[in-house]
Amino acid sequence: MNTMSVPPHAPVSGVETRTIDMVPERERHGSPRSQFTLWFGANLQITAVVDGALAIIFGVDAMTAIMGLLIGNILGGAVMALHSAQGPRMGLPQMISSRVQFGVKGAALPLILVIVMYLGFAATGTVLSGQAINSMFGVTAPAFGIVVFGSLTAIVATAGYRLIHQLGKIASIVGIFGWLFLAYQLFRQYDVSAAFGHTAFSVPTLLLAISLSAGWQLTFAPYVADYSRYLPSHTPAASTFWTTFLGTALGAQIAMTFGVLVAAVSGAAFLKNQVGFMGGLAGPGAAVVIYLVIVMGKLTVNCLNAYGGFMSMLTTVSAFNHRTRVSPLARMLFIVGFVAVSMVIALAASADFLNNFKNFVLLLLAVFVPWSAVNLVDYYLVSKERVDIPALYDSQGRYGSYNWIALGCYVLGIVVQIPFLAQKMYTGPFTKMLGGADISWIVSLIVTALVYYPLAKKTMKVPAGMIFPAADVPGVKTSTKPADTTLRGARCTG
Repeated sequence: MNTMSVPPHAPVSGVETRTIDMVPERERHGSPRSQFTLWFGANLQITAVVDGALAIIFGVDAMTAIMGLLIGNILGGAVMALHSAQGPRMGLPQMISSRVQFGVKGAALPLILVIVMYLGFAATGTVLSGQAINSMFGVTAPAFGIVVFGSLTAIVATAGYRLIHQLGKIASIVGIFGWLFLAYQLFRQYDVSAAFGHTAFSVPTLLLAISLSAGWQLTFAPYVADYSRYLPSHTPAASTFWTTFLGTALGAQIAMTFGVLVAAVSGAAFLKNQVGFMGGLAGPGAAVVIYLVIVMGKLTVNCLNAYGGFMSMLTTVSAFNHRTRVSPLARMLFIVGFVAVSMVIALAASADFLNNFKNFVLLLLAVFVPWSAVNLVDYYLVSKERVDIPALYDSQGRYGSYNWIALGCYVLGIVVQIPFLAQKMYTGPFTKMLGGADISWIVSLIVTALVYYPLAKKTMKVPAGMIFPAADVPGVKTSTKPADTTLRGARCTG
C-alpha cells in the first residue's frame, strides 16, 4: 500500500510545509473562531457586492432581492459549512476526501472543474482589485494593478494556512469599518427608500436571487475544509459548522445587500465602474482608504483561490504519480503558475466583467451541486465519518481507481439540470415555463442525493471506524469513542 509520508513537525511560524497529506495531531492548533473571521472577511468584499447587484441588474425588486439573497445564503451557507465540519475530523484538504466517493483517480474529474473555478474567481477578483490598486496610485494601465495584486496573492498563498487566517482577521476588521462608512455615505447621498417598490413580487425573480447567493456559497464548498483541517481533531463538529456558517452567511449577506441598494439607487453609474463608484461614494479624502479596504477583502479570498488551486492541482497529479508531497520550490512554482494564469484571464475578461461574472457563477452552480450532494451524502449518511485515510493515496486500496457509481451520479446530476438552466447560450424548456427562474441547482441536489444514497449504501466499502496513518492517530487521548478509531485497520483502544 502506498501510504502518506509524514514530514517532521512543521515550525510554528514560517512557510507551511503540509500539502495534501493528513495534518497530525501534534501540529493541530487554533479554535473554531478563526473560521468565522476567515469566512466573514472573505465574503465582505466587492465581488459579493457585485453579486448582489446582479439581482437588480436582471430585474429583481430590491426587497425581493434582499429576501432571496438571504434565503440563498442560508441554504448555500449551510451546505458549505457541512463540508467545513469535515476538516478537523480528517485533517485533510477538502478535495482529497472526494477520493472516497469517486476513487483515487476518478476524483480527477471534479478536481479539474474545481481548478477551473479557482482560476475564474481569481481572475474576476483580480479585475476589481487591479482597478482599486490603479486608483490608489493614479495609474491607468490595467496590467499594473493586476501584477501588484497577483504578486501579493502569490506571497501570502505560498506562506500558507496561518498567514491566510491572519489576513482573514485583518480583513474582517477593516471590512466592517470600511463598508459601514460606505453604507453611511450611500444613505447620506441617495434616497435609499426610493429603491423599493418599483417591481411587483414574483416567484421567478425570487428564485433568481436565491440562485445567485446559493451559487456563491456552494462554490466555496470544494475548498472550505482546507482551512479547518488544522483544528484539533476533538473540535466539536457543531462549533466548526456554526462559526463557518455564520461567518460566510453574514459576510455575504451584508455585502450583497449593499450591492442591491447601490445598484438600485445608482443605476448606470455603478455599472460603468464598480470600483470607481465606491471611491466617489467615499469622497476625495477617504477614497484611498476604501480602495485599500477593497484590496484587503479581495486579497483574502484570492489567497483562498490560489492556495486551493495549488492543493487541487497536486491532488490531481498525485493520483497518477502516487506522491503526496512536493518540495518547497515546486510548491511555490505551482502557486506562481496558477496566479500568472489568473492574471492573464483577468486582462482578457475585464471588458465585460459583470456579464462574464454572472454566467460564470451560474455555470459553476451546475457542476458543483452534484459533487456536493455526493460528498455530503456519503460522509454523513453512508460512510458516517468512517474513512480509510491511507487508502486515499493508494489506487489499489479500498476505494480503487474509479468509482463508476459515484461518477455516474455526478454526471446525472449535471445532465438533469439542462432542462432547467438559464444561461446566456441556452435556456431550458422548463425555465421558460417558470418565467426564467433557474432552479436547476435544486433539481440536481435532490436527484443526485436520492439516486446516489441507495446505490452507495449497497456498494461502498465502509471501514468499521476511522482509519488513520500509523504515525498519528488524532484524538486518541481525548476521544470518548475509542472503538470508532482504527489504526491501519487495527482497533485503537486509546
